[in-house]
Amino acid sequence: MKAATPPDPALDNECINTLRFLSVDAVQKADSGHPGMPMGAAPMAYVLWSRFLKHNPANPGWFDRDRFVLSPGHGSMLLYSLLHLTGYELPLGQIKKFREWGSMTPGHPERGVTPGVEMTTGPLGQGFGNGVGLAMAEAHLAACYNRLNFEIVDHFTYGIVSDGDLMEGVSSEAASLAGHLKLGKLIYLYDDNHVTLSAGTDLTFTEDRARRFEAYGWHIQSIADGTDLVAIDRALRAARGETERPSLILVRTHIGYGSPDKQDSFESHGSPLGVEEVRLTKEKLGWPAEPPFYIPEPARHHFGEAIERGTLAETEWSDKFSTYAQAFPDLAKSFQQVMRGELPDGWDRDIPVFPADAKGLATRVAAGKVMNAAASRLPALIGGSADLNPSTHTALSGLGDFEPIGMNLCDKQGAVDGVWGYAGRNLYFGVREHGMGAILNGLAAHGGAVPFGATFLVFSDYMRPPIRLAALMGLHVIYVFTHDSIALGQDGSTHQPVEQLANLRAIPGLTVIRPGDANETAVAWRVALEAEDHPVALVLTRQNVPTLDRTQFAPADGLRHGAYVLADAPNGKPDAILIGSGSEVDLIIAARRKLQDHGIKVRVVSMPSWELFDAQPQNYRDQVLLPSIHPRLSVEAGVSQGWHRYVGDHGAVLSVERFGASAPGDVVMREYGFTVENICKRVLTLLHS
Repeated sequence: MKAATPPDPALDNECINTLRFLSVDAVQKADSGHPGMPMGAAPMAYVLWSRFLKHNPANPGWFDRDRFVLSPGHGSMLLYSLLHLTGYELPLGQIKKFREWGSMTPGHPERGVTPGVEMTTGPLGQGFGNGVGLAMAEAHLAACYNRLNFEIVDHFTYGIVSDGDLMEGVSSEAASLAGHLKLGKLIYLYDDNHVTLSAGTDLTFTEDRARRFEAYGWHIQSIADGTDLVAIDRALRAARGETERPSLILVRTHIGYGSPDKQDSFESHGSPLGVEEVRLTKEKLGWPAEPPFYIPEPARHHFGEAIERGTLAETEWSDKFSTYAQAFPDLAKSFQQVMRGELPDGWDRDIPVFPADAKGLATRVAAGKVMNAAASRLPALIGGSADLNPSTHTALSGLGDFEPIGMNLCDKQGAVDGVWGYAGRNLYFGVREHGMGAILNGLAAHGGAVPFGATFLVFSDYMRPPIRLAALMGLHVIYVFTHDSIALGQDGSTHQPVEQLANLRAIPGLTVIRPGDANETAVAWRVALEAEDHPVALVLTRQNVPTLDRTQFAPADGLRHGAYVLADAPNGKPDAILIGSGSEVDLIIAARRKLQDHGIKVRVVSMPSWELFDAQPQNYRDQVLLPSIHPRLSVEAGVSQGWHRYVGDHGAVLSVERFGASAPGDVVMREYGFTVENICKRVLTLLHS
């Protein structure tokens, strides 16, 4: 890779001020935003981007680029300025439209909106966790695909993090795991400016951050002056040389740097400086007051050298990969396939068909069998649980544990002499649901991985922020949530989910699937693995549910439509419709039989996924729910929120509108009205109302 232009102090200063004032002018024009962070962090961002970051602005998706995450997303104008100046397809006109409708420069960075933005950040701490996932993905792919003299996966993950990121609990979870995993190619610059949105950190954040991260197992360096480019350069070089510890470089910066009245003040954090203060700041730093958005030609040229360096780096990598493909054609084919997110031919040929069984299986158990059947043919599938593998059944048998053994080279099966190292596909997150969620997003965003994470449904509450961001980014993440209702029993109300299904269904872009038996579970896993551009949540039972005899009921593949007619009334003309999901499907089947014994014709609809059903054409939805049939009863062991749009104004919902209780699962279900008798009673009431 061609070296960057040797440092020139005057040019460096001009480039740094260009970053500062592009950011300041954009915030001022928008009359909205956060100017202070870009002003203080510009020097370290400049050193990183001009001297170290391996990237190609002409091809933002080039695989072996270094990844960069701006975790304090409120400082987005710093990133947009860097992207514009280094040659990404982000015109100056878009900088001038900062925070405007339809612009490529939203208030916080959004993946897919702005070329070069790796992660959607803003909720503090999330970007910190995302970076850990990005670094884990790099380590995993390197261990699986690199060969001696053919290091086709070899890049760093860099980030800028803030006081707010370090305060949020998710960063503690992610940092602890990163230190344990010895992710030496993860490097964070900490914008240590001593100021938050509303006050100085002396009021809330006085712990020794360096010693805290040292205790996590990180490599720690401190820089006393955030404008000392030599010290920043030296620290980044030292961090790159540290192979067995992630690095945190504490850089003492000054928020609102250069502002006569607002430097080191929280007033420069979340509000424009003001017209007069902008003028005074430019005057103090020797910058022309006019025109706004001024870019000196030497600075533009210097930043633009990134295109030549990046193009050369990508060309060198492509040549290396071509030679690699000749030497290792099968590995090269597999690598290209996982990076494109493709499913290989025959990937699902081993997924079992479950025989009818009155006792049946818990859907968590069925799911474990399905994912293991598919995993050996899906090298991209990687994941784990929050210390719950025995309960969630999400261990990948025979595929190794992701461990910091320092091993870089693997044979075609992934292990050398039985040692997996970073090639292992079982991730141990520990009891860290929030960190797990953020890390999964980084794994998915990196490419080459289809990550899954598992915990009990009730603990999805810990994961809701990263799940929301996965949906916002359109990331292919799979969530396995077990112990899905009050039927889990004696653990009691603290562990029995009631409102969690509604919470998840409220997230736009997330597909939630609650299968009713083992064969629906098999189809649900197929749907989840085929979902390339959005996350999927699988919601599974702890208790056994019967495996339906599909010679008597509709095929389980109906799950793909979100809802389908599982069993119908004679001639397709029911008196009432029963709708259920998950373990309650068996209940409504039994209620149908009893009602038919009394001459009442009933259609049973299995509705495992609202999102998949809502995506169907209106005529299909009408064929399933029959608008002319008003007596409809939905049965689900969760809150009723949202069900009324399916049962209509004249229908009813059998639901759980209070917290659970500690007792055997069948007792709790009975006491909450989830019985065949009560369902029949509710249908009769509807028919006679």
